Amino acid sequence: MRVVVALGGNALLRRGQALTAENQRENVVIASEALAPLAENHELVITHGNGPQVGLLALQEAAYTEVDEYPLDVLVGETMGMIGYMIEQEMGNLLPFEKPLATVLTMVEVDPEDPAFSDPTKFIGPVYSEEEAKKNAAEKGWSIKPDGDMWRRVVPSPAPKRIFQVDPIKWMLEKGSVVIAAGGGGIPTMYKKDAERHLVGVECVIDKDNCSALLAEEIEADVFVVATDAEAVMLDWGTPDQTAIRRANPDHMDAYDFPAGSMGPKVQAAQDFVRGSGGKGKAVICALKDVAAALRGETGTTIDASVTEVELVK
Repeated sequence: MRVVVALGGNALLRRGQALTAENQRENVVIASEALAPLAENHELVITHGNGPQVGLLALQEAAYTEVDEYPLDVLVGETMGMIGYMIEQEMGNLLPFEKPLATVLTMVEVDPEDPAFSDPTKFIGPVYSEEEAKKNAAEKGWSIKPDGDMWRRVVPSPAPKRIFQVDPIKWMLEKGSVVIAAGGGGIPTMYKKDAERHLVGVECVIDKDNCSALLAEEIEADVFVVATDAEAVMLDWGTPDQTAIRRANPDHMDAYDFPAGSMGPKVQAAQDFVRGSGGKGKAVICALKDVAAALRGETGTTIDASVTEVELVK
């Protein structure tokens, strides 16, 4: 079975944790322990977020004033290499020595006319108090928005249009490799206007779940897993009537309204994959620790075109 697992940001750095290499490695160890058994039995692609990491690099760039700051597309590439290295190493410590692992620097095309460029929404970097955030916005020209009870920098997040490294990823899977790809939503690129086949980087960040769903579709994955900190997609979350959706089809999910800042994008990405696969693939949303059990249908939320009735679990 070919499986794509999209690691949520909490799998690499928990909210409020210091942005240290030690903390990130500890979290990668936990993620690797959950995914290594999957890699032994299936073809596996791992994608991941990079919001805190790319934000930290942007702050470090701003602190060094001898040269112009590096653009976000370059910083995304840097985080892809850093996080991929950690995942490769920690997965390799758990898997048989002969099991190959590879990180692919993945470029993704976006549309220069995407409306997202006029409405920045993607959070990157650490959280700030309102006073700190407004000070940074004034000094650095950032766009900022509230994130819970704190504030963060926001950048444009256009939709992924095409992933350039699909064929190499397929080749490596066919050779038995675990592949880490499309980290942070991929390196954002676009073709210059009025210039045939001239690809350039873009100052934006692509949503990781959207890009992961597109990647899963293009490599013809059997299952797309969104690993998050929630056990399943919940209705009436946080209330005495809280109920988990165990199984549903993509159309069933249209009947519910999920928060745009948390579960909404994950559900949409799962629906997009199932529909984009022509109903051949299924999507699973679950806690990272439960990935194996969720693939067996024992926990999490499975979105499958063949499901005829919504299954709810209290």
